[in-house]
Amino acid sequence: MKFIHLSDLHIGKRVNEFSMYKDQEYILSQIIKIIDSEKPDAVLIAGDVYDKSIPPSEAVTLFDRFLCLLSERNLQVFVISGNHDSPERLSFASRLIEKSGVHISPVYNGHIEPFKMKDKYGEVNIYMLPFVKPANVRRFFDDREIASYTDAMNAAITEMNVNSESRNVLITHQFVTGANRTESEEISVGGTDNVDVSVFDDFDYVALGHLHRPQNCLSERVRYCGTPLKYSFSEANDKKSVTIVELKEKGSLDVRTADLVPKHEMREIKGKYEELTAKSFYENTTYQTDYMHITLTDEEDIPDGVGKLRTIYHNLMKLDYDNKRTRSNSQITGAQKVEEKSPLELFEDFYELQNNQPMSDEQREYISSLIESIWEEEI
Repeated sequence: MKFIHLSDLHIGKRVNEFSMYKDQEYILSQIIKIIDSEKPDAVLIAGDVYDKSIPPSEAVTLFDRFLCLLSERNLQVFVISGNHDSPERLSFASRLIEKSGVHISPVYNGHIEPFKMKDKYGEVNIYMLPFVKPANVRRFFDDREIASYTDAMNAAITEMNVNSESRNVLITHQFVTGANRTESEEISVGGTDNVDVSVFDDFDYVALGHLHRPQNCLSERVRYCGTPLKYSFSEANDKKSVTIVELKEKGSLDVRTADLVPKHEMREIKGKYEELTAKSFYENTTYQTDYMHITLTDEEDIPDGVGKLRTIYHNLMKLDYDNKRTRSNSQITGAQKVEEKSPLELFEDFYELQNNQPMSDEQREYISSLIESIWEEEI
């Protein structure tokens, strides 16, 4: 039995105030092409369908269109809610649309029945466990001590009465201890949301969502497929993909990936303003349309740097500096003997503490004239 494992679509997301709608529309179309090529039996979507619990209307429309395209292909589709989703909103009308082969996990109620699929090797049980916190699970198990996320997952899975002799697949959305995070994920203080991988021992494959970087957790049997798009510059060097899983007889598992190519790449470059604006630097590249993070190494800030750079790098998302000022660890502790210094000298001290370098003659002349004009107005 073949599955396509997806997660963390984050439809409706904005990155550095740039809407990802067109990029998401493009990548979902690419995923449909992979599905047409692979012809899986089912698609598993492991949470964070939307970026917000109340998604914008265009995000809902895009996901609705994606589900319709999947149902037209006579697939079974399994969708759970993640920590960014509202489980109540996501599961609206789920019992009606089940007739189209689309199965959406309801709000967790302490009991999960598997969906059964069959192939020549027998039955495969598909369990859908949406994102839950200990408090969500504790209310259904008065007789158990549930203090941690691992306790909560243990309780929820124990209640499933999983038959370890059968082939079992779990779709869930949690942070497994030791997995590699990126900057675009929500992080709990102190790692309190960690789940130990041992809770998944009875499953032949665990389709995880929550983390944005594709990775296995100890083995390929427990896997994050990652996001279909890059949602932070910490992912700039990552390769995005969908995960393709094939279950054969009990104990036989084949996991591989199909690469995804985005509409716009996400890149980071660094250098002086003059170097980065030279045509010889950016011509014959895709930098002019890529999502860019530029770090300038000029000692002086470039006036309206973002505006000027966007005439070349049209999708500039982020601009910062790496120079003496930004590398300085100096702390402003207050000027000593203030009464002995002129206003210009005080400002020079302040400037040097802030920027780790003295003012230039031109800056000193400008500040001096500015101080004089202010004093004249007060007099």
